Amino acid sequence: MSTDVTEKVRPVEGEAPLLPLVRSYIEKEPELAAHTLEAMSEEEAVGTLRALPAGLAARLVPLLQTRYAAALLAEADETLMRAVVRGIEPKQAATILMHLDTQTRERVVPLLPDRLRHELQEQLQYPEDSIGRTMSTQFISFREHNRVRDVTRRLRAAAKKRLPASYVYVLGEDERLLGVLNMHELVLADPEQTLDAVMRRDVFAMHAFTSQEDAAADLSKRRYFAAPVIDNDGRMLGIIRSEDLLRGVQQEVAEDLQRMVGVGADERVFSSIGFSLKKRLPWLHVNLITAFAAAAVVALFEGLISRITVLAVFLPVVAGQGGNAGAQSLAIVMRGLVMREIPKHRRGYLVFKEGLLGTVNGVVTGAVTALVAWAYSGMPALGVVVGLGMVVNLLFAGLAGASIPLAMKALRLDPAQCSSIILTTVTDVVGFFAFLGFAMAMQGYLVTGAG
Repeated sequence: MSTDVTEKVRPVEGEAPLLPLVRSYIEKEPELAAHTLEAMSEEEAVGTLRALPAGLAARLVPLLQTRYAAALLAEADETLMRAVVRGIEPKQAATILMHLDTQTRERVVPLLPDRLRHELQEQLQYPEDSIGRTMSTQFISFREHNRVRDVTRRLRAAAKKRLPASYVYVLGEDERLLGVLNMHELVLADPEQTLDAVMRRDVFAMHAFTSQEDAAADLSKRRYFAAPVIDNDGRMLGIIRSEDLLRGVQQEVAEDLQRMVGVGADERVFSSIGFSLKKRLPWLHVNLITAFAAAAVVALFEGLISRITVLAVFLPVVAGQGGNAGAQSLAIVMRGLVMREIPKHRRGYLVFKEGLLGTVNGVVTGAVTALVAWAYSGMPALGVVVGLGMVVNLLFAGLAGASIPLAMKALRLDPAQCSSIILTTVTDVVGFFAFLGFAMAMQGYLVTGAG
């Protein structure tokens, strides 16, 4: 969907001489101009958009990141809102609307033309992670009764308009997908033939409710750059392009990585300091509480550590190794959840498997660490304590790395939200308690060896 935004430049007091220069910059380098806008604070960006003619501003908003565009639209006046929502594709308008609060959405919807409002309703009825939300409605299609000569003529005319790359599809009654055209066969066909005689009927298509991850895997396996999207009755709704899926998956992975360490998914490199503080500080306080929990465990054994100071040397070794092992399990399980590779009936086995892997890794790593501790201190008992502590910590690290994201998923929470903070707490507390607990049990041997 597109509209004519080449309106007359409205004079802006004090800035009119700059408008031709700004217009030229936006028209020649729209993406660069959008990136420049994203580098500003939200207040500055909104002020810039308000100072521009609505048509120019409407050209920039569709190029912005969705959440940033939604934040700016929430502060826009009615003129800018109207220009923006009428100048972007329905799927992008639907995505932006989903990121608006209810009050702002109620301001925007009445500004929409009836046709756009209907298309948005269709876009919004698809599940959030489905290709129905990502598909494009811009594709090339013909009817089965069209003749080859007419199709080739229309394709030449369409090529001059620089339409987006797409396969050419053949539709029947009620927009049902019947086939796809091979360009080589089309050129060699008899000009008087109809498309039903030259089209390929074995068309690979995806349902609109297919998850974006599954669609990306299918397109990659088949090496297609696009695929048609259909409904339950086989009607063609649009196309899904691999580049759009890749962009969506990359964005989702980036947001998951940010959430895993307590950073808001909507924070960007040039977000304002106040916005970043608001997103980060709460989770830093959560992390602080968990750190105190680990410190409390150490405090329980303060007297033991004061008598056998060599224990302090190996505390971070045991805890750090557990954190690394847990992070490996967490990464594997998180990937499995994103790619829909973990059926419900196998979740218990997955936790068991990661716990078993942690135990084996703990035995091997613990044996190496035990030898190092023995050689360093000259006390065989210290080697036994370090080795046993390592086994226990890596066992719980594997169990926690697998069970934390699965538990959050079962509770309908975001599995990526601060999983690493929770995991670090588990490995620190268990590691410290196991290591110092074994040391307490064997302190007679350790004190004798130290003496």
